[in-house]
Formats: sequence, structure tokens, C-alpha cells
Amino acid sequence: MLGAEWRFGASGRLFDFEPLLPAEEVVVAGLPNGDFDRLGDGARPVSASEDRAVRAAFLRFLLLGGDEDCRPHEKGIRLSGAWITGHLDLESCRIVRDIGLNNCRFDTAPNLNSAVIERLFLDGSSLPGLHAERLEARGGLYLRGAELDGELRLISATLGGNVECDGAVFRPASGPAVNAEGIEARRLQLRGARCGGRVILTSAELAADLDCAGLNLTGSGGVGIEAGAIDVGGSVVLRAAAIDGEVRLLAAKIGADLDCSGLRIFNPGSDGLQLSRATIAGAFFLRDGAVIDGTLAMTGATVGSILDEAASWPQRGDLLLNRCLYSAFIGGPVDATSRLDWLSRQSPERWGEDFWPQPYEHLASVLQAMGHEEDARAVLIAKEGLQREARRKRTRNPVWRAVLTTMDGILKVTVAYGRQPFLAFVWLVFFWALGVAVFGFAESLGAFRPTSPVVLRQAEWTLCGLEKTEQRELAATGQVANGRAEPGQNQLSCFRDQWEAASFPIFSPWMYSLDNLLPVLDLEQKSVWSPDPAKPFGEVARFYFYLQAILGWTLSLLAVAGFSGLVRMR
Repeated sequence: MLGAEWRFGASGRLFDFEPLLPAEEVVVAGLPNGDFDRLGDGARPVSASEDRAVRAAFLRFLLLGGDEDCRPHEKGIRLSGAWITGHLDLESCRIVRDIGLNNCRFDTAPNLNSAVIERLFLDGSSLPGLHAERLEARGGLYLRGAELDGELRLISATLGGNVECDGAVFRPASGPAVNAEGIEARRLQLRGARCGGRVILTSAELAADLDCAGLNLTGSGGVGIEAGAIDVGGSVVLRAAAIDGEVRLLAAKIGADLDCSGLRIFNPGSDGLQLSRATIAGAFFLRDGAVIDGTLAMTGATVGSILDEAASWPQRGDLLLNRCLYSAFIGGPVDATSRLDWLSRQSPERWGEDFWPQPYEHLASVLQAMGHEEDARAVLIAKEGLQREARRKRTRNPVWRAVLTTMDGILKVTVAYGRQPFLAFVWLVFFWALGVAVFGFAESLGAFRPTSPVVLRQAEWTLCGLEKTEQRELAATGQVANGRAEPGQNQLSCFRDQWEAASFPIFSPWMYSLDNLLPVLDLEQKSVWSPDPAKPFGEVARFYFYLQAILGWTLSLLAVAGFSGLVRMR
């Protein structure tokens, strides 16, 4: 009798099922008062004994309302500890009462395709699977602690309540463990569940949360959670989950947070967490020992804020942030050094490109908005260097590549690629001070002379080139005159001691260096004095004189270009 099939095609009448099985008689006896809810101890049976066996056809008869001799209570059918034999086929049926079949064991997968029900409770039950495509339920579906050896199929189902599979075990022989593509529900929970196949939630619409905290998913064959284009009104929780395969949230819409704290994804060499084009209104959590062994793809994603830690960042080459937008970092590193290390985990070459400037520019704007202006500037300087390096690598002409290398090197050290134009003034101060030292030392050795040809022909200058013990014939008068310099005195020092030089401008190495360095100034030093290469150290002073003039023009122009932004790459 336990394996007998019901031979009638409609819901039938009670006498159609007689003789009833012992367990069925117990069920019928408890229907009137609505208090009956278990067979035996109510635990899930391990064998099909007569005191636990209930035929699926008889159960269907009761669920559809029975007859005048066997009418279910308004509370619905509540049955636990039953072994349900045969195929429970409720396809396209309308059931106005709750269905409670907790801790039951099913021979075959129940069929609720296109059924209309109130609520379905299968907590703790063991099923070969559950087919519920296009199911409509005013309430929810509950599989807490259940075991399914086949697929949970909820494609295009519509539920007013939750789908709760907390602690459930899914062991499909092949294919997905849960297929809820296009489902509409309030919340879907897989907390602490164990899945031996992938979970499909493509285009699902959830008014509240998708909660997979503690989920253990293996045997996916590539994609562990397929949730592309999912629309979640609340949060997506993957906290402390372990996923063997990709978590695909491509183009997902998440109304609150994406919590990946403690998440472990293992899909090396391929995508780990796919968030491209996703919209996360709240925060993205990636911390507490989270590990993504695979690519974290956030191309084109929009995130409210990021809460992460460096230990949970992907390996180098496994991060994609191009065109990703976010507003702030909370609780994670906000210094330029750390965030540049974060961005360095991108590898554009892996995807056939040489450089992505947008992640650097957006990071800088976020840091600046958070008040970290120096860190923002450091990020932009690093971006300029990397972008120019990529440009040089694209350049095939070796001569032009060498020119670019030289230009980029100059721009880096002088104005930090236009990001720190005040750096040019630092260099100007340095070369001014160096000029003071060079020209001051040269002046102490007498290695300067007047620039005027008239003065250079005057006796007060020419005779200072001789000591008083020496004589020289003056070309202008033909007279022989004694030298004017004291023993060991240089010509410049002697000239300054002459009363004829009293009205001559005094040489100042400070003003001379400044006059020579800044092209817009005229301090009447450079026009009066010049290095004398015939004197000791004079050749060095003249070389620096020309070098400083060139550097002054160059640094001044670079400062102007830096402030105007002309030297920055776009």
C-alpha cells in the first residue's frame, strides 16, 4: 500500500482513498480542531514506516479542500514528520490555506509550477528538489534547515513575503542548486546554507535584502552566484560567505549596502566579484579578512562609499576601477601612499590598454573633497607620471621618445608636471642661493670686472692690474705710470679703493644673482659687472652666469605654464 498510486484524476472524495493508511487516519482525525501538526515525534523520518507514510495524492486532496466528510481547518494543513510517497503535483492549483510540511521526507520533487498559494513551509524537510516556476504566493516560502538533493526552481515566481533558506543544504546531481531567475519577493535568505551548485538570481526583484551571510557554495563550475541585473531594495549581504566561483552582480541595483566583510571568493584567473555597471546606493564593505582570489571588477560602477582595508584588496592585476565612481572612504586608508598602492593593483595591459587616467583623477577628487588636498595632489602627480610613461611606450620613433623622456624629466623635477607650480620658485631660490655663493666667491678672488669699455681703458682700472713696484706706459698719454695695487691685492679690490670708483655701483652677489636669474628684473648689477674669465675662478663664474640666465627663463616660463595648466596631460 505504501507505494500504491492513486488511480483517480481529480481531487476526488475521501472514500476514493480508502482504506486510509494509518498515518492518514491520524491526519484525518486531527483535521476538525486544527491542533494536529505532527506524526510521531515530528522529526524527519528515516524510513517509510506505516505510521509515517502519507500518499502525495491524498495530501493533494486535503490541500485542495477535501470534501464535506474531510474538510481541512481554516489554519491550513500542518504536518511534520511525514514520509510523503508519490508525486505531489499542485501545478496550476489555487490553495487558499497555508501549507505546512515541515520535517517531512518526499519521494519525488513536488510540483508547484504556476500554483497560487498563501504560504509554504518546508522547514527541515528532505526533498529531491522543488519545482515552483511562476509560483504566486501571498506570503513566503520557507525552507529553513531543509535538504534538497535537486534544484530549487523558482523561475519567475512572485511572492509577497520572503524566501528563507537559512541553514538549508542543496546537493543537486548537476546544474544549479537554486534557480530563481526573475523572481519577485520581499527578501531572499540563504544564511548559513550549503550549496553544491550555483545560485541563479538574474533579473530578480527583491523589495528588501538578499542575505547570504555564511553561505558555503561549491561545485559551481565557474559562476557561483549569477545575479546580473538584480534589483534589491535593501542590502546584499555576503558577510563571511565562502564562494567557489564568481559572484556576478553585473549591472545590479542595490538600494542600501553591499556587505562583503569576511567574504572568501575562490576563482583564480577569472572574475571573482563582478560589479561592473552596478549601482550601490549605500556602502561597499570589503574588510574583516575578506579574500577575493580572482578579479574585483568595478568598471563603470557607482558606489556611495567604500569601507575597506588594505589586507582585503585584490592581488596586482586583479582590480578594475575604470570609470568607477564613489563619494568617500570610511574606515579605510585615505593617504596617497596607500591609495596609490590600491590603484597599482590594476593592470590595463591585461585588458589590452596601456593606462586608465580616470581612476586616478576620481581618487584625487574624492580625497580633495574629504579635505586631504596634499594626498590628492600626490595622486595627480603619480597619474601624470604614469600617463606620460604610457605615452613614451607608445612612441615608436626613438629620437622623439628621447625628447619626451627629457621633457617629462624636466617637468617632473621643476613643476611636478604642473601640479606643483610653486616648486619652480623653490628651484629659483636654490639657483639664486647657488649664484650668490658662486658670484660671491668669484668676487672675493677678483674675478669680476666692469662691463663698460670706457672704464676698462681708464688708468684707475688698468693700473690696478699692477703692483706699485711695477710700471706701465699709458697708451693715451704715452707716459709711464706706477701700478696702484698693494702687494697681493687683486685688480678689483684695488679699483674699489680708487677715488674715481667712488660713484661706481657697488657689486652685491645677492643682487647680482637675482638680477641675472629673473629676466624681468633690472637691478643695475648685471649691466655693470661681468665675470672675468682671465682671473682665477672667472671661467666657472662666467659658465654659471650663462647657465643661470637660461634656468631663470626656463623656470619662470614653467611656473607660468604650471599655473595655467598648459603642461598637464588631458
